[in-house]
Amino acid sequence: MTYFVYMLKNIDRKLSKTYVGFTNNIAERLKKHNTNKGAKSTMGYKWVVIYRKRFIDKKDALSYEYSLKKDRKKRKTILNDFNKSEN
Repeated sequence: MTYFVYMLKNIDRKLSKTYVGFTNNIAERLKKHNTNKGAKSTMGYKWVVIYRKRFIDKKDALSYEYSLKKDRKKRKTILNDFNKSEN
């Protein structure tokens, strides 16, 4: 099975907010986040996927998710790269 670590960015507010998560189906997970059935911290926002990384091993994916959640510098770099590519 394939697993993904992903990063979301809210699209409907002036304040930029991000969320990092783990799933085996990004499209379905994004749908849950956008219909307020995802993580509690994502409720009330509309989201877009700005980063994804694929893993074969679940343990590796969960480990990377944990490290990305803690690494604010890397998250900011990913967000900045996305914002540059959007313009």
